[in-house]
Amino acid sequence: MPKMKTHKSSQKRFKKTGTGKFKRSHAFTSHLFRNKSKDQKRRLAKQTTVAKSDEARLNKLMPYK
Repeated sequence: MPKMKTHKSSQKRFKKTGTGKFKRSHAFTSHLFRNKSKDQKRRLAKQTTVAKSDEARLNKLMPYK
């Protein structure tokens, strides 16, 4: 059976943690910051984990990560 290929754009957007979950960045962080509160900008700057319902899809996209 041939090797599965890693989905390159997913590899650039997501990182796997030590426990097997996926880390991701928030959206809405590229411009229009004057409309956003300081609290919102601070929250958006931090990374978060991918929803459990999407983890199976990411495991297929990145089988060797």
